[in-house]
Amino acid sequence: MAKPLGAMKNLPLGRAVTAKITRALPVGARVNCADNTGAKELEIIAVRGYKGVRRRLPKAGVGDLVVASVKKGRVELRGQVVLAVIVRQKKEYTRCNGMKIGFEDNAAVIVDDKGVPKGTEIKTAVAREAADRWNKIGSIATIIV
Repeated sequence: MAKPLGAMKNLPLGRAVTAKITRALPVGARVNCADNTGAKELEIIAVRGYKGVRRRLPKAGVGDLVVASVKKGRVELRGQVVLAVIVRQKKEYTRCNGMKIGFEDNAAVIVDDKGVPKGTEIKTAVAREAADRWNKIGSIATIIV
């Protein structure tokens, strides 16, 4: 028998983000590449799973999957369209305990279609929300903030 909607409020959230993340990176934003794939700078083309309003630019925040183009980096990577996960953003967002978090720059990690990072390590900081949502990114990160 199906449970009424009121009884489903206490179910675990699974891989959902537990913070109120301000989506601060619109389509066209340039972000640094935080992994060792050879790409240096990415430009956001689209945001996967974004449900928006007509004529409003799609925006991404920490932990979101985006489609990006490699703008700077190794010659064989330049111009390629890749999937990436946002791991840092300058605009501060609020965690569930009330703490506000903001980073020095905007950064992303290149992943494949299953969410597995293409690089082997991330030497810079990664937001806890992105590491919780994408387990493989959390496992190769050296610093989780």
